[in-house]
Amino acid sequence: MPDPRAPDLIVEAGHVLRGVDPSGAMIVDEGAAIRIEAGRIAEIGPAAEVAKGREGLPRLGGPGLVAMPGFANGHHHFGLTPLMAGVPFAPLELWLPRFRAMRQLPLRLDTLFSAIEMLESGTTCVHHIFSNLPPDREIWDETADAVLDAYDDIGMRAAFSWMIRDRNVLGYAPDAEVLGRAPADLAEWAGAGLAASKVPVAEQMDFFRRLKARREGARPDHVRAALAPANLHWLTDGALEAIFGTASDLGAPVHMHLLETRRQRDFARERLGRGAVEHLHALGLLGPNVTLGHGNWMSEAELDIVAGCGCTICHNASSGLRLASGIAPVNALRARGARVALGIDQSNLVDDRDMTVEMKLVWALHRGTGMFSDRPDAAAVLQMASEHGAASAGFAGLAG
Repeated sequence: MPDPRAPDLIVEAGHVLRGVDPSGAMIVDEGAAIRIEAGRIAEIGPAAEVAKGREGLPRLGGPGLVAMPGFANGHHHFGLTPLMAGVPFAPLELWLPRFRAMRQLPLRLDTLFSAIEMLESGTTCVHHIFSNLPPDREIWDETADAVLDAYDDIGMRAAFSWMIRDRNVLGYAPDAEVLGRAPADLAEWAGAGLAASKVPVAEQMDFFRRLKARREGARPDHVRAALAPANLHWLTDGALEAIFGTASDLGAPVHMHLLETRRQRDFARERLGRGAVEHLHALGLLGPNVTLGHGNWMSEAELDIVAGCGCTICHNASSGLRLASGIAPVNALRARGARVALGIDQSNLVDDRDMTVEMKLVWALHRGTGMFSDRPDAAAVLQMASEHGAASAGFAGLAG
């Protein structure tokens, strides 16, 4: 849908990167120009041909520049990074509990902080996975609007979701059991923070339907309402089926944290008798609209399932290293034809949201040691950071 607020213009470049061909090679147009009409790319071609008859349009760029798709941050949570808020890095299970003591910032300002960092480094599309809806239903619209309005004002495409949990919020055992082992004052303090997980999933799905109609309906080229089931140990099978069923009914993207740490892998095997991906597959929940965030601890069989179901894996390389969580098997996924997107998660290695830093890390991390290893080249990494990330967030064909 054309955006009446967006200008018409022509962008010139010595080289235009237009994507990756079936062989994996980058498609490059030399001496080309891009014509933008009402906020969308209308034409790419030789500069003289694109400009002919449109001499009055504003022109940017020049022959010394390279034009490429905007990057897509496929996995993002909030603005001020945990380290900036005084939470030092530790293994995930020791790190997350400290979030409960972090000072909260106004949502609009917090969102703008990281949005500016992303935009400055070329990221124009993001999947913002909010922590959880507040227990007060009266401010759910206000909460979502504060985040989405910030992205809208700065000009970024954004998918919005929130992490949904209905069990085991404090650990890998029932919350009552965890609280029962804690000192009384700590148990009282931690227990008070569990109210968000008590909101029935059905109510959250009703809100999702309203949010999708209201925000995505108003800006279909710029906003996506998505669903983010938090993780396998945080959700009962009934909740999973309700969430994935809603997504299927409405054609919405799903982004689920999964197999981030070895302990999450062990939870599935010990409690369910099979791998986490195998369990989701047995429930009939996996498909091309599903992105699995992290996926560091998949078995060979689970890699086959992911590729066969057309799922995307969102690789959060910096996060996996900084939290000692693990490294996604990117080369094994690519060998099976599975899509890989990139996310910066809470922050990259230099504690900001510069996707170019994340891309360099991914390129280096998966080089392997073989002389003739099938390793991702620059074109493959750029595709992960643009086309695949945008598709994961629900913007296939519109961004990336």
